[in-house]
Order: sequence, then C-alpha cells, then structure tokens
Amino acid sequence: MKKIFSLFYANLFLTNRLFAGFAVCVILFLLKFFFNWMGIIPDLVFWTLVILIAADLILLYGNNKGVFARRHAPERMSNGDDNELGIFIENFYPFPIQAGIIDEIPFQFQKRDVWFKTSLPSRRQKLLNYILRPTKRGEYEFGDIRVFVRSPLALISRRFNFKQAQVLPVYPSFLQMRRYELMAISNRLNEIGVKKIRRLGHNLEFEQVKNYVAGDDYRTINWKATARHGNFMVNSYTDEKSQHVYCVIDKSRAMQMPFEGLSLLDYAINASLVLTNVALLKEDKAGLITIAEKTGSVVAADKKAVQLNRIMEVLYREKTRYLETNMEALYTTVRGIIKQRSLVIFFTNYESFSSLHRQLPFLKRIARFHLLLVVFFENTELTALSEEPARDVEEVYIKTIAEKFANDKKLVVKELKRHGIQSILSTPQNLTINTINRYLEIKAKQKI
Repeated sequence: MKKIFSLFYANLFLTNRLFAGFAVCVILFLLKFFFNWMGIIPDLVFWTLVILIAADLILLYGNNKGVFARRHAPERMSNGDDNELGIFIENFYPFPIQAGIIDEIPFQFQKRDVWFKTSLPSRRQKLLNYILRPTKRGEYEFGDIRVFVRSPLALISRRFNFKQAQVLPVYPSFLQMRRYELMAISNRLNEIGVKKIRRLGHNLEFEQVKNYVAGDDYRTINWKATARHGNFMVNSYTDEKSQHVYCVIDKSRAMQMPFEGLSLLDYAINASLVLTNVALLKEDKAGLITIAEKTGSVVAADKKAVQLNRIMEVLYREKTRYLETNMEALYTTVRGIIKQRSLVIFFTNYESFSSLHRQLPFLKRIARFHLLLVVFFENTELTALSEEPARDVEEVYIKTIAEKFANDKKLVVKELKRHGIQSILSTPQNLTINTINRYLEIKAKQKI
C-alpha cells in the first residue's frame, strides 16, 4: 500500500491552472473580511475547486493504461547528418488529452529542451518526429520516455514512464554515401557538384563489338567485323576495372581540429566512405589504411559485396591519437601491403610548411611506386581573418599572422606539385565533392 501511494505521489504534478484557482480562493477569502455581502461565495468557489480536483484525479487515475508511448529510431545513426527519430503516442482515455513528452536523449547532444507538446483525441494515435545530429562516432545511450497527461480540466498532470532504454551506434556518414549513390544512379551528380570529366582518347579496356549508331566515333570502326556482317561495326570500350584505390587516413593530433562540430578526422572518414562506395560502383578494388604514431587498421583492397561494410566497421572504431604521424611506418605498410601500382589517397593536415618537410621524403618514396594524392584542409577561420579589414595595430598583427599561415597552405600545394605529387587543398565541407572529382578525373585520364 505504501509503495502504491508513493508511486501515485511521485507521478502527480500540479498545474498552473490549479495554482491560479487557489489564488482566486485566497483573494476571495481576503475580500470576505472587508465585504460581508460576499457571504458563502468564497466557500462555494473553494469546494467547487476541490470537487473539480477530485474529478480530475478520477479521470486521470481511473485508467491504469491511459496512454502508450514508444520511440521510433533507426538501427544506427549517421555521423554529421540529420537523423530523423520519432515518438509514437496513443491515447486510450475516453476523452481528449493534452500531453507533454520528454525523450531522454544521450548526453552527447547536451540538449535540455527536448519537450514535445501535443493534443490527442480519444482513441487516437500520433507520431511526433524530431531531428538529431551527432558529431562523434560511437555508442549513444537513450533513456526512458516520460509523458505528462492532462484531462480537459487541466488541474493536475499525471506522469507515465515508459522504459525505452536503448543504445544506438553512430557510424560514419552512410546517409551521405547513399545520397551520392542515388545521384549517380539517376545521373544527377552534377547537382551536388560532381563535374563531368572529358575523356582523353579511348579507355584501354575493350568491352564488346556493336553496331554503329549515329554519334559513335568513326575511329572505333572495326573493319574486319564490318566486312563479315555487311554493316558498320564499332569497338566499345569501358572504364578500366579492378584498379586498386587505397584511402590512407592520418589519425594523429593534426586531425583533431574541430569544424562545425566534427573533427577533421571525421570529415576524412566520411569522405573515405563515400569514395570507397564510388570506387566499388566503378568496379575498382577499394582498401583502407589508418596511421598515427604506429600503423592502425589495414583493409586489403577488394571489390566483394562485403567490402564496404568491412571498411565501415573499421572506420566506426577509429579514434584520434595525440602523437605525430609515423611516416616510416606508413611507407613500410604501403610497400608491404600494396603489391601493384595503385591510387593512394592520403588524408592529412598541414598547418605549416615545415610540417610538410618532415613528411616529404616518405611521400616522395611512396610516389615512386604509386599514384599519390595528398588531401589536406584549408583553415577557413584563418582565411576569414585574413580577409577582414584591420582597424588597429593588434588586428594588423593578427591579420598578418593569418595571411602567413594561409599562404603556407598554398606553398604546400606548390611544393608537392614540384615533386610530382598531386594534392587537394579543400575546405572541410567540400572535401567529399573535391575528392570524388579528382578520383573521376584520374580515372578519365588513365593515370593509374
């Protein structure tokens, strides 16, 4: 009995309307001292309020299963993207209700205002949707759902608690990957910035001999087949397949810098996942290497159906390290794992020209055996500082330093080019687009 009473008391909440009613009663009783003609009016108002409270209690507590609530969530969430979740609520009361809903979302979001207000007619149900944008990979723990219900009288509120604890993993941006895949299937990649690359000459991989149609290059006419069939026949070529594409991700302290909530490492991981998917769609073999002070994960290049999931599982667990990149270990791993000429895309970051010089000898060695593409980040905050007008001596100094670091990034690009190494200097938000464009360009020019 004591437990039942404690549960009843713990889930009972008084509303502002009830306090307003008590305030009116107090005022009426005070006025009665000065105006005798009020008689029993304050008493009538008070007891009417007490009866209404009792009626409200009976309405709300007369049904033990007055409402039902459940969270609608995906099996996993996509890092850096807007993920849609929902709360399903159903009203079993024989009257309409006003409901306030609290969903105990993971602490990583640091939100204290996830409160939904809704009205629901009798025997009806509703789905309330909301958006969460995680900025770190890992496991996110959701708590219970708490529903505060009011009857049409709205003098008290009853709380219902629904055990909905669950853990959702946050993976690299698979939503972004699917978006690019759908755009590629529907031939609309140009809408999101992927350029059409003009091909130089013919691709090297022969596909088939087919009938000539208007618009085919007359230089591809197969004269022997034409003589046999009596109609013009042309050779058809396709993209070279089964070329090796490796994404090498630097996870040292240089990749810890944040941008719009995500670290540079997460931007590199998201871009690598999308690029891997594009490479597999092109029937190339995709692989992965991560590096910090020592070699991390290694996934050998392959084009099997499970390769994308295998790489995604590896990327899900990667975390930033806080030491310098061991380029000697990277060179040893590349020479030991990659046995044929491949496209090696190295995601890293250089904040100064001197940081490149420490790595340049090893980059030159890798570039001897493979086509090396170095991808690093433009510091947009420094760029914005260098473009702002200076109003005093201190701002002149700050602007000069910002311009110096921004210029260092451009010098890095020139230095890499001088040694025959391709590079991409990109803002974090454009990293995926720029990397895909360069990959398609390299494929079209048959550089691998």
